[in-house]
Amino acid sequence: MTYTIKPLRHLAVAGLALLLLGAQAQELPGKGVKVLPLKSSIAEETFQTLLVTKALEQLGYEVQAIKEVEYPTAHIALANGDATFMADHWNPLHADYYKNAGGDARLYRQGVYSANAAQGYLIDRKTAEQYKITNIGQLKDPKIAQLFDSNGDDKADLTGCNPGWGCEAVIEHHLDAYGLRATVTHNQGSYAALMADTITRHRAGKPILYYTWTPYWVSKELKPGKDVVWLQVPFSSLPGEQKGLDTRLPNGKNYGFVVNNQQIVANKAWAEQNPAAARLFAVMQLPVADINAQNHLMSQGQNKSADIERHVNGWIRAHQKTFDGWLEQARAGAH
Repeated sequence: MTYTIKPLRHLAVAGLALLLLGAQAQELPGKGVKVLPLKSSIAEETFQTLLVTKALEQLGYEVQAIKEVEYPTAHIALANGDATFMADHWNPLHADYYKNAGGDARLYRQGVYSANAAQGYLIDRKTAEQYKITNIGQLKDPKIAQLFDSNGDDKADLTGCNPGWGCEAVIEHHLDAYGLRATVTHNQGSYAALMADTITRHRAGKPILYYTWTPYWVSKELKPGKDVVWLQVPFSSLPGEQKGLDTRLPNGKNYGFVVNNQQIVANKAWAEQNPAAARLFAVMQLPVADINAQNHLMSQGQNKSADIERHVNGWIRAHQKTFDGWLEQARAGAH
């Protein structure tokens, strides 16, 4: 009897070990797999990116430090397999970058991480009401444009968009399409620094003209409807892959930009080899209001790495059921 029981006991132990290994593999489908996340120079994108990395780490993935590159380079790096994912692909604003990098053949893009991202041009409410300005086309009038001149060249100074972000191409297209090239200067450089100057001008009671987007902290600082107003455009007109798209909103207003969805984009081959991560990328959803709130904290000085880490951990604790649900769906997607 002793000779039959001993091997059976060994078999039971071995079977239990296999079950435990199988359970561990199921819990940590990304064990041993390295991940390199990318983000643009926009510091406020760290929040969204870090939330994805926290979820990946829970699945066992070895996530490296976030690497900062601008969108055109990021799309190409992902397509070539030099990086793993980016959490802030704007669709359709980045349609040209996506296509130029190889599109669906080389990139994975499923689900919507954050919906209803708006963009457009705004001016201070006082000037808008005093001169009855509602449309950016009115800046063709040199007298109207001069109201927003901040450097004495008799042209309106538009706080614009950094090269490589995608929005700069739309603004440049609009200056030609709406006949504004002679009366409006598109100021580019460090957007955060330019907006700091714009806000200082507003506090001094001077007229301001700027481009911005949501989710972002600017609209917490300069509240649309209270401090500033959105300008409409004369008609829909977009460049590149967005050509022909109608920018009118359901309420009939037209701010010149399509409402975008932010999506997580990854290297396609990697996503196919890592179905748990691919599923995670497809199911994660983050409300615009939550991004706005965190970005505003950054604008108030809570912008260090430790601050953002604390914000992400706080968001997870406050939405633990949602976060755990993403992980469950990701693990299920591994099979």
